Amino acid sequence: MAIKFGGEFEVKRTPEEVYDFLTDPKKFAPLLPDFQSMTVQDATHFKVKVNVGISYIKGAADVRMELTQADRPKRAQYKGNGRVSGGNVSLTAGFDLSPSDSGTKVAWQGEAQVFGGLASVAGGLLEPLGKKNLQKLIDGLQTALQ
Repeated sequence: MAIKFGGEFEVKRTPEEVYDFLTDPKKFAPLLPDFQSMTVQDATHFKVKVNVGISYIKGAADVRMELTQADRPKRAQYKGNGRVSGGNVSLTAGFDLSPSDSGTKVAWQGEAQVFGGLASVAGGLLEPLGKKNLQKLIDGLQTALQ
């Protein structure tokens, strides 16, 4: 099951400042909904642990993330893989930054794929829950960057 997402917002910071924030997991990872912990392995790899709960499937997800594109101050992209109770998840998330009259326009896009029993059990609940949590993250990013 694949869930695609995207949108854009503007902040009153320079593209360099926004890029530096988005490529520092210590700054943005705690904004993830239901964040538990994070371990930084090196400049491009980190592991994040978040609580998940869909229907009667509850637990923690351990997601290994990699910064796969780093073009300062224009683009940052992450790819990740993780284990969730009842399945696996694979995701990509990219941020394209461009100067705007008020600071920086952030265009974001990504995709999450859920595999295993979780996809079949949670089915139609995954997309609305994913979009709700994603909006929480985007709202948190906007607030942190203001």
